Amino acid sequence: MRRADRLFQLVQLLRNRRFATAETLAAELGISKRTVYRDIRDLERSGVPIRGEVGVGYQLDRSFELPPMAFTAVELEALILGARFVETWGDRELAVAARGAMAKIEAVLPEPLRRAMERAAMFAPGTRTASDMGRFLGPLRRAIAARSKLRLAYTRADGQHSERTIRPLGLFYWGTSWSLGAWCELRRDYRNFRADRITGLEVLEEGFDADDDAISLSDFLDTMKAENERACAAWRAREEAARAAANADENTAPPSPADAGTMGSRPAHDRPTADD
Repeated sequence: MRRADRLFQLVQLLRNRRFATAETLAAELGISKRTVYRDIRDLERSGVPIRGEVGVGYQLDRSFELPPMAFTAVELEALILGARFVETWGDRELAVAARGAMAKIEAVLPEPLRRAMERAAMFAPGTRTASDMGRFLGPLRRAIAARSKLRLAYTRADGQHSERTIRPLGLFYWGTSWSLGAWCELRRDYRNFRADRITGLEVLEEGFDADDDAISLSDFLDTMKAENERACAAWRAREEAARAAANADENTAPPSPADAGTMGSRPAHDRPTADD
């Protein structure tokens, strides 16, 4: 549990009891009494009115209220849409977390914003495709957080199967699919893997250093940016060559009536297509 979440829960526990001992608070939060003492001291220093009595416990001043969530209606709408998106297109654990987060927010909202939250009419409908895409997201997320290597079974778009060991670095959502950015130990290079083409996954005991400057998420992003820039430059060069060829033909011979309606259109074979 994050410290900020723990402090919030500690205040909530004190609000719901007349007195609470360090032993009780420690048991409720799953922490040591020493941590309770430190957290109480930090809360007091930040201005939370907590009174302690030896042999009795801690008491929170009844007049104390946590500040309300200072969201605008549009900010709240953005949060609701984001949570609904995660419920649909994330994994089950993320979906539960999104619902829990919105329930916490709703519990402390002023009444006008709570009504606005109930009236929010933006949705992210689910499909079987969304469910399939989220099948491996949970294990992938946890492997990235734990910096664990993965043994991956993967099927390419052309049907070719392969198995390889990778260092998972980040997950990316593209509107219709998730991809995993990783360092592939088979290719000794960065690779993107579509999550819906992963057919098997094994989390290995061997870990890796995600802050290694030689192989890192930031280096992966730089590499992908450079590759994208090269691809765009190549496409622009093909476009310019096609236009130059069209202009040369135009200067040497007048267009026939059959060609008059197609002048200026891009050759079909030269149009950019989605790359896998």
